[in-house]
Amino acid sequence: MVKIAPSLLSANFAYLKEEIDEIKKADADWIHYDVMDGHFVPNISFGYSILKDVSKVTDMFLDVHLMISDPFKYVDHFIDSGASLIVFHVEAMKDEANIQALIEHIHEKNVQVGISIKPATAVDVIDKYLAMLDVVLVMSVEPGFGGQSFMESSLDKVRDLKMRRELNHYHYLIEIDGGINAQTGQLCKDAGVDVMVAGSYVFQGDNYQERIESLR
Repeated sequence: MVKIAPSLLSANFAYLKEEIDEIKKADADWIHYDVMDGHFVPNISFGYSILKDVSKVTDMFLDVHLMISDPFKYVDHFIDSGASLIVFHVEAMKDEANIQALIEHIHEKNVQVGISIKPATAVDVIDKYLAMLDVVLVMSVEPGFGGQSFMESSLDKVRDLKMRRELNHYHYLIEIDGGINAQTGQLCKDAGVDVMVAGSYVFQGDNYQERIESLR
């Protein structure tokens, strides 16, 4: 069954612990934690200190998505703050050696690792790293802002990643993020997605459990 990862970016931060408790009660699988630096993407969100607070009030799997320019510089802070999974953007990295070193570094810290690709980035760009990854995150909107429309072209990448996984016996999960609702969620499931990030669709609903169940 597909995993659902509500994005805290859409939660009410005046009641953050209550929001986290509610999505857990509503059978969400992961918490998606978006980190934006105002440089790699044109927006700013939250850093590792809030993640540390979040990790103190929940035992949920913390899926940390680094939309930042220098992931290596900050990754240990997020690991130390309780990240279960670190996903970084291939577009933020300097070269192949840097990418491989970061993947190995995160795994050495006993944390799962994923790579994310923007809508304009082809799967071929990350092909040589697929065997090392726990997650591949396909962005179905341009990263940096919530509430954008789903790009159906992202589904071709999902199908491609599923095919490569089957052919090569890789173990990564295919995650998708951006514009997810009941309708686009069905398209994602049909294409082979394993994890769906949903922000505004879940948190702007009156009943979190109903919204989460509608994505399954």
